[in-house]
Amino acid sequence: MVQEREYQPISGWVGLVVGLGLFVGTGWCVYSAIPPIGDKPDVWWLAGAVVSALLGILVLCGLQAIAPNESRVYLLFGRYVGSTRATGFFWVNPFFSKKKISLRVRNFETGSITTPETKDPTGKVLTHKSRSAGRPSKVNDKDGNPIEISAVVVWKVVNTAEAMFEVDDYEDYVAVQSEAALRGLAMRHPYDSEDHEMSLRGNPTEVAEQLKGDIQDRFEKAGVEVIEARISHIAYAPEIAAVMLQRQQAQAVVAARSKIVEGAVGMVHSALERLGKDEIIHLDEERRAAMVCNLLVVLCGHGPAQPVINAGTLHN
Repeated sequence: MVQEREYQPISGWVGLVVGLGLFVGTGWCVYSAIPPIGDKPDVWWLAGAVVSALLGILVLCGLQAIAPNESRVYLLFGRYVGSTRATGFFWVNPFFSKKKISLRVRNFETGSITTPETKDPTGKVLTHKSRSAGRPSKVNDKDGNPIEISAVVVWKVVNTAEAMFEVDDYEDYVAVQSEAALRGLAMRHPYDSEDHEMSLRGNPTEVAEQLKGDIQDRFEKAGVEVIEARISHIAYAPEIAAVMLQRQQAQAVVAARSKIVEGAVGMVHSALERLGKDEIIHLDEERRAAMVCNLLVVLCGHGPAQPVINAGTLHN
């Protein structure tokens, strides 16, 4: 594994002064090579002018400016020399190959497609860099239900040497590995849970932490740090969405009915205790059962109760 090494370039103003000085020397050599009328030019002065001009061009080729949150990786004939994160105007060996790597925080949504910019031979930009909207990935959850899921990943480069040399294209690596980690997470958890098990829909914070850890484990060799990873879209696949909606509605109805029955039983128990305690009426077991049945029907029924007036005796 290639370890990042810090390289400290010298000030660019020094290189600029040296380069301009060489061009001044070129002019002086040319002036000195001009002979009197009728004589031949001095070959040595001309040779010095050519050498001075070439050295001036070479020195100026080593000048570079580095903006904030940018870095340069330097190679000398294929050998890694070092990296710099300093900001400003610098001069380095003109024979260095300078690879630019951004240290800015970047984000993307899984399933999106990035189209690079294209230029003509003259360098004119024909099409600008663009990125399509993320398309949710279809995957089966822990229970085997097909779901659609996508996530937003926020990341940045923290090791320029690993990002440059350990993977072929670190931006493509980040996109592919994030998609793989998201699919693996979706298959480990159910979309929804009825027994308080961790689920994709019910535990967004815990799921986001797991997703961040899974992605970071894959990014270690690429010199990339995950700042945040969160699920941005999750839903049942269209082919089962209607059925799952009916199931959720049925579960809600059952839960509501359970609460209603629980409350009705408590109310009936309280009513019977009050009737017995205040000695308002004495009921045998048969009529107590009938009264309990009627009260439960009234309390648990959908519509309003229809009272029946007993115009006969106490038992008829």
